[in-house]
Amino acid sequence: MIYLGKEDICCAASIGEWLDAIEAALHLYETKDFQMPERLHVEREDNVLLLMPCFTEQAFATKLVTLFPRNPDRGVPVLNGLVVLNDIETGVPVALLDGATLTAMRTAAVASVGIRHLAPDGVRSLGLVGAGVQGYHQAWLACASKGFTDLYVFDRCTERAQTLAESLSDVLPETRIHRAQSVEELLTESQVIITATTASKPVFPERRELLEGRHFFAIGSYQPDVRELPEALFGLLDTVLIDTDHALAESGDLIVPLRNGWIEASQVMTLGRFLCDEDRPKAATTLFKSVGMALFDVCAAKLVYDKAVQKGLGQEIKT
Repeated sequence: MIYLGKEDICCAASIGEWLDAIEAALHLYETKDFQMPERLHVEREDNVLLLMPCFTEQAFATKLVTLFPRNPDRGVPVLNGLVVLNDIETGVPVALLDGATLTAMRTAAVASVGIRHLAPDGVRSLGLVGAGVQGYHQAWLACASKGFTDLYVFDRCTERAQTLAESLSDVLPETRIHRAQSVEELLTESQVIITATTASKPVFPERRELLEGRHFFAIGSYQPDVRELPEALFGLLDTVLIDTDHALAESGDLIVPLRNGWIEASQVMTLGRFLCDEDRPKAATTLFKSVGMALFDVCAAKLVYDKAVQKGLGQEIKT
């Protein structure tokens, strides 16, 4: 068995390979040719433990992660954990992977696949709300894969936004990085917007004119009482795209709009199903809401493991 840490995971596969693996996982989700029980969710004082197993024909994996929303105040990432990848024939563990990095990379790849297919050709500006660990990976993969020339970053903590901008300049030397002074400025300057926050209330104002004609990718809301998106956005949408059906029962960004009649259930579609439609429509304003699933983790872990073995990456663990 090998251990694959942060650098191994980030270096094992190219960004294009990450996106292709996640897009394949979205198609696999539509075939139902996998086994993925509901994730075990344990909550204590706003802190969350998740246990997420999944089987495919190629491998199976189990992720154990914690989400502690107040960790940034302690200088610690919100998400921490491990992923165990097992051989499908014997059940023998073949790799132990850093769960935080694998989650950040595969979540960013999910959003970037959405951007690949929903954002029109020629878009040049990306807005990012949330300057945490996930924000870094979201911006990195999106800019590197779509070729955004300008990135606008906003975070309530100006120091965190500045730190993120400086770290991204190392991996995105050809992208102009700006610190937005407000979400209004970010919306005005950005054609594509990613939200990666732990906010419990919408991060955008109820102003249709600032939301219209933009493409939103929301990855922060993962609990029923947590929302990143305002009511005004849903009145601009023909379709709401999601990564997995259980998002409908998990995210306040879907539960609240459906309960209040801002959107109808018939307007909600999985991104995998959308990708299978050869006549998929082009919309001026779009929303893709991702909550993640274990299928992404096992497909990402298998990709990283296979590439790491080819490149001789990782640290051997003797059992």
